[in-house]
Amino acid sequence: MLQAEEEKDLVLKCLQGDAASQKKLFDIYSAKMYAVCLRYASDTELAKDFLQEGFIRVFQKLGQFRFEGSFEGWIRRVFVTTALEYCRKQVKSVEEIGIEYYENLGYDNKIPENLNMKDLLKLISSLPTGYRTVFNLFVIEGYSHQEIAKELDISENTSKTQLRKARLFLISKIKEER
Repeated sequence: MLQAEEEKDLVLKCLQGDAASQKKLFDIYSAKMYAVCLRYASDTELAKDFLQEGFIRVFQKLGQFRFEGSFEGWIRRVFVTTALEYCRKQVKSVEEIGIEYYENLGYDNKIPENLNMKDLLKLISSLPTGYRTVFNLFVIEGYSHQEIAKELDISENTSKTQLRKARLFLISKIKEER
């Protein structure tokens, strides 16, 4: 990871259009941001699109970074916003699975010991768009239901319902794979 002065120097060189610095910034943050993209995308091709669009926006908005707080956090926010713009459109049109299907599955917060991160990401990516988006924002990004509702232009209750459905969907998928 870069020291604060190195990071500032890198950002300033990127703002001046230095291609080598832009490539270095991409090389430093692309793997972490791709992981963010994978959580919001339904497949790797869409995640790659999010990654490309996210870096375009990072470079377009780089002048807005004020060197206050974490630069990586600022970049992450750009990527989450990029993914959310796509997801907002999808949430409105996604076919929802009825909650009654999941009512009798029970609720167990324990993640099976044999479930690795790759398998968990695969399960998350299999969620319908609305479920996946709310799940990522609430569980991984730490947004409140109020913040999610505002970001996605939905009600807080819809956010809560989507999260519950996402959890039940994941539980059913985990039970299927056992």
